[in-house]
Amino acid sequence: MLRAVRALFVASLAAVTVTALPARAETVGEVGVDWLGNDIMIDAVTDPKIKGVTCHVTYFDRSVIDRLKNGNWFEDPSNNSIACRQTGPIEIGDIELSKEGEEVFRSGLSLVWKNLLVTRIYDRKNDTLIYLAHSRELTDGSAKMSISTIPLYGQTVTWQNGKPQ
Repeated sequence: MLRAVRALFVASLAAVTVTALPARAETVGEVGVDWLGNDIMIDAVTDPKIKGVTCHVTYFDRSVIDRLKNGNWFEDPSNNSIACRQTGPIEIGDIELSKEGEEVFRSGLSLVWKNLLVTRIYDRKNDTLIYLAHSRELTDGSAKMSISTIPLYGQTVTWQNGKPQ
């Protein structure tokens, strides 16, 4: 009975975790960087509220050997990079327009404490979408970040709720 309850709890937690994610990533590349088995991963992330935009995010994936050798077993480095491009006709849904922007993607870089985030911000004055990749930690923030922009000026863009003024 206890096993069944535990299995149901784990399945429920997994379902909640999956449904809470803003966007899904598809791994499209994996480049080995050393003999320890460390890799640079490349994921394609589509913005769930903006059709026609794809971001490619890179991050470092530590191997088991490196984790054993260097300690810090449960964490990957905060190194990441992002490049976003128009990959089809742009259709913009109901997006957050504040200066804080909106989280588009989140992936764990540690068991509990660190996440890789992609945040979208709309720059009204320059009619540009900005995508910021950064790490968030519960205790120590990271200054490592990367941005990519998609200028909308001169593009045919469909706004579901009309273009913001």
